[in-house]
Amino acid sequence: MLFNSIDFAIFFPVVFILYWFVFNTNLRWQNIFILLCSYLFYGWWDVRFLSLLFLSTLIDFIIGLRLQTTVDERIRKWLLYGSIFFNLGILGIFKYYNFFLDNVNDLFTIFGKPLHFKGIELVLPVGISFYTFQTMSYTIDVYKRRMAPTTDLVSFAAYVSFFPQLVAGPIERARHLLPQFFVHRTFDYDLALRGCKQILWGLFKKVVIADNCAVLADSIFNHHTDYGGSTLWMGALFFAFQIYGDFSGYSDIAIGTSRLLGFDLMKNFTYPYFSRDMAEFWRRWHISLSTWFRDYVYIPLGGNQGSSFIKLRNIFLVFLISGFWHGANWTFIVWGLLNALLFVPLLMCGKNRQHLDIIAFDKRLPSFKDVLKMGFTFVLVTLLWIFFRSESLTIAIDIFARIFSPSLFTIPVFEQKGLASVTVILVIFFMALEWVGRSQNFAIEHMFATKSRIFRWAFFAFLICMIGMFMQTGGSPFIYFQF
Repeated sequence: MLFNSIDFAIFFPVVFILYWFVFNTNLRWQNIFILLCSYLFYGWWDVRFLSLLFLSTLIDFIIGLRLQTTVDERIRKWLLYGSIFFNLGILGIFKYYNFFLDNVNDLFTIFGKPLHFKGIELVLPVGISFYTFQTMSYTIDVYKRRMAPTTDLVSFAAYVSFFPQLVAGPIERARHLLPQFFVHRTFDYDLALRGCKQILWGLFKKVVIADNCAVLADSIFNHHTDYGGSTLWMGALFFAFQIYGDFSGYSDIAIGTSRLLGFDLMKNFTYPYFSRDMAEFWRRWHISLSTWFRDYVYIPLGGNQGSSFIKLRNIFLVFLISGFWHGANWTFIVWGLLNALLFVPLLMCGKNRQHLDIIAFDKRLPSFKDVLKMGFTFVLVTLLWIFFRSESLTIAIDIFARIFSPSLFTIPVFEQKGLASVTVILVIFFMALEWVGRSQNFAIEHMFATKSRIFRWAFFAFLICMIGMFMQTGGSPFIYFQF
């Protein structure tokens, strides 16, 4: 079920009404209702994979209880390994099995001994990369004694399957989200109003910005051999705004929907395209995944402590795993490694945390120096997105060769000139609103708060009209569903 679909437009109001007006008097029944709604939401896509979701939930629930009652540290460690092995195992089978098999076949073919292993046709369960990481963080935290395990299977299952963030995050930690299922929730009008605004902003990002950019980016990338460098560069720019509007839009809708149900989810994006270096970009992009790798991979490996070799190893491992997490393709691995190469100089020079503030705070415009830093970082990020978007390394390299050629200085050519012009204007409008609201949790959270109510509602009505104009029948999938 897509957030930007008629199905969800019917589903959520019904859930909201029943949640607050029928099940609001009993916390236990509220959690059961959330669990049932979450399974309905997930099963709407493919009911077969509900068993996989439940199995992952049940195994980590049982392991969590055993970790608490077991004194022998050796057994506790094997219990933790069991959780990690199971979660990474199902992820590996569904997501990476054919990738490894194909590469083994290719490797042996190079040496003249083809194996002819055949892959298996598997449907990748939506959200599997998200909920497996979420349950793993629970067992790791229980093992580290950072939290006590829950004995309430219903609440734990509701935490794992919580429908607003189930299929594309944010990847929540049990220490943050799980306790919220044990606290009586009352309807908060101000919180709900903020939730509605964030849903509106998320839909605008997805439907108006991302989906329009997607049409142009897909047309250019799918026929890259027909275009010169300038058009391919524009295609990369359109994809940069497509993936940002698409993924951050989903996060906004998820967070806003959760607020309407009385829950607080972690922030997942903080205006990443206003970053002044690559380290700042990764503090602002997909925060729930970046901090997950920091806490459960980077720091356990030693973080930035130890020799230069240890620091380099840890950074490259984290970015390599991060790239591979996104998909079973060498393009994602190269994308991760290139990000590491750009991050390492900042770390080694001790400049990876030099931009922790809000850019041009309390100022209307950035300084010339900040403009140069933002522009340079954005260009680097956009160039790397080419690997992320390309179907193979061969295609990515060909696109780079065409971009870095004299054709870069020609006038871009578009099959849909009208759409391209409109989309450019929409992106400029979108980024202007993001800049104005960059100190807020989301751009329009307090926008025009000092203006009259009529002015504010006219602005919100304008955004709604824009969404209505560009909304596709049935909704278009979110990019991160494939991860």
